Amino acid sequence: MTGTPAQTQATSAPAPSRRHRPSPAARRSGPPALGAVFLLVTTALAATVLARPGRPVLQPLDDIWLRWMGGPHDGAYAVVATVLDWFGGPLGVVVPVGLLVFLAVRKRWPSLFCLLTAYLVGNFLVVQALKYGVDRPRPTDPLVRVDHGSFPSGHAAGTALLVVIAVALLVPAGRRRGWWAAGAVLTLAMMWSRTWLHAHWLSDTLAGATTGAGMALLVWWAFTPLLNREERTRHDRSPQAA
Repeated sequence: MTGTPAQTQATSAPAPSRRHRPSPAARRSGPPALGAVFLLVTTALAATVLARPGRPVLQPLDDIWLRWMGGPHDGAYAVVATVLDWFGGPLGVVVPVGLLVFLAVRKRWPSLFCLLTAYLVGNFLVVQALKYGVDRPRPTDPLVRVDHGSFPSGHAAGTALLVVIAVALLVPAGRRRGWWAAGAVLTLAMMWSRTWLHAHWLSDTLAGATTGAGMALLVWWAFTPLLNREERTRHDRSPQAA
């Protein structure tokens, strides 16, 4: 029995190709509003130091926290703090360099340039400009070698930035919740270690975390079109998309 013309047209219409369906992982987006809020927090903290360099508004809280970090400075705490100091210091550059090599081998050029831009602009240009611009003295007698300027903490900034960018580039959107939680714990641990080592005031570490996370979110958002295109290309080339 012959079907109606409408039925014939419906049955003969080709099924939509899976090849042109965007994969869920391609929908990347960094929330710029949250990044802007983080940077506003950094700006507010910097303003409190610049307004009263000798005795910032948060100095009483910083003093209380530093007394809590008085010691003893040995045992397991010392091991953890030393490892985190290494991770955030010059030797810790092996982590972002390793990620850059991984992305280059996979030919993920937009992701590579996103990571490189975030690291160079956020972790060097912005953090160093704040250090020299605010010029806050560090706590007396730090337990590790330190450079110029206590505000913001470069270790905390680098950790928060690396967490955001690494999760954004390497973890599918549906699996990020646990990684965000782990990254937050790592950043908090870095903030603790910098104060436990008397290398920074507590407010310095908070400013470092908001600076790093804020810059990473804004760079991620700026690279979203290129990252989406990269993800679509990878999806189209995968055997599952055929």
